[in-house]
Amino acid sequence: MTSDTAKPVFLVDAYSDPVVIRIEGRASFLNSGCLRDFMAQMLKSGKNRFVIDFQRCTSMDSTFLGVLAGIALELRRGEPKGSLVLTRVGQRNLELTRNLGLHRLLTVDAGDGVNLEKCDTPLYSGERKELENARLVLEAHENLVAADESNLGKFQDVLVFMKNRVEQG
Repeated sequence: MTSDTAKPVFLVDAYSDPVVIRIEGRASFLNSGCLRDFMAQMLKSGKNRFVIDFQRCTSMDSTFLGVLAGIALELRRGEPKGSLVLTRVGQRNLELTRNLGLHRLLTVDAGDGVNLEKCDTPLYSGERKELENARLVLEAHENLVAADESNLGKFQDVLVFMKNRVEQG
């Protein structure tokens, strides 16, 4: 990534075990949909072990964290149970993850022993309609509440607003 204004991207190695995803830039509601779709595709194909590299993640929002929560919850329901590991997270992103209770659903580690070199296939985030974005934001925040009930107070306004938006079509 050459500058902070470059478009954020997720780079993946879908053929490794675990599947590796590297974040380049800001992880947000603007680009979380393609990650959710990719992970769903990987789960359907039988993959259930994932590592996400945060070393170059400049920031993340609650929608992205809610997408991670949804993935972690899905992996816990699977048989056999899957795993989601966040690696090289950094202090600020670690605080955000812990504040929302996600550290209880997934593993945070230093990234030792994971080959990140082949993680070079970009995920493309196509244009999503406003209603699709509203559904994504609503689902992500519902996942955060499912992950930790204390998040309801933090995101109640977002949930009400997004539910109204989705119901209006």
